[in-house]
Amino acid sequence: MADWRVASETGRLTDVLLCRPEHYRWLPLNAIARESLAEGQADQQQVQREYREFEDALRHAGVRCHFLPPEPHLPYQCYTRDSSQTTPWGVLLTQMFKPERRGEYAAIMRFHDRFWRLANHGTIEGGDIAIIRPGLAAIGHTGSRTDLAGAAQLAGWLRDAGWEVRLVPLAEHFLHLDVVFCMAADGLAVAFPEALEPGFLDWLRAHHIRLVEARYAEVMALSCNLLSLGGGRVISARHSTRLNAALRAEGLAVLDPELRVICQGGGGPHCLSMPLWRDPGL
Repeated sequence: MADWRVASETGRLTDVLLCRPEHYRWLPLNAIARESLAEGQADQQQVQREYREFEDALRHAGVRCHFLPPEPHLPYQCYTRDSSQTTPWGVLLTQMFKPERRGEYAAIMRFHDRFWRLANHGTIEGGDIAIIRPGLAAIGHTGSRTDLAGAAQLAGWLRDAGWEVRLVPLAEHFLHLDVVFCMAADGLAVAFPEALEPGFLDWLRAHHIRLVEARYAEVMALSCNLLSLGGGRVISARHSTRLNAALRAEGLAVLDPELRVICQGGGGPHCLSMPLWRDPGL
């Protein structure tokens, strides 16, 4: 097996871990999905079309796609961001909170033959982990999906490696940090400042990270939840029209697959992908 490494959210992405949504359906696991379920269930044919567009965007960008086998009892397995985290030292096996998702660990353990760390204190999910740049990370915690104990355990490991880490408290309503904050390029993030504590915003400014500011309605449509490809490129959902225009104005190339139905389940391009390798410094 390859020895995977990722040192930032914005290095040039070469390899990514995915899981096709063959058994996808909305689950009432977050505020966004609960709102969607009030109108019915996801259109399965549309989900498959959207995911093919997402895969096409990755391949168009030259990214090699690796796949977990989907299991019928794990309808949210396609959100591969949460069940592991690739680090500069190898892969962290996370500790999922929701019983409906805990079984996702098994496919991760079969895919990887070694791990850097196994999370075993509290809970932590990959959507709350932002490896901003080499040596700098933020970890969100809501008290549930990622709790303070789980966030502190990972922060301790990163600090032992010489990294600076900021713990970011969030309202449970927002699910994960990557719903309200995602790196788009080195020094540039998309964020919803109203959901983030002033101290974290000051910390970002001190590290020369500028923000493209999102609105609440965009957050609830998963428009903050984008995937940096490195090299001045991002994948962002097509319905995120205002933010996509703002990113293009920043000089980024935006690949915009249709992902509206998948996003209504509570996860966008960032949630759908776990980077396995990013070329450092690019």
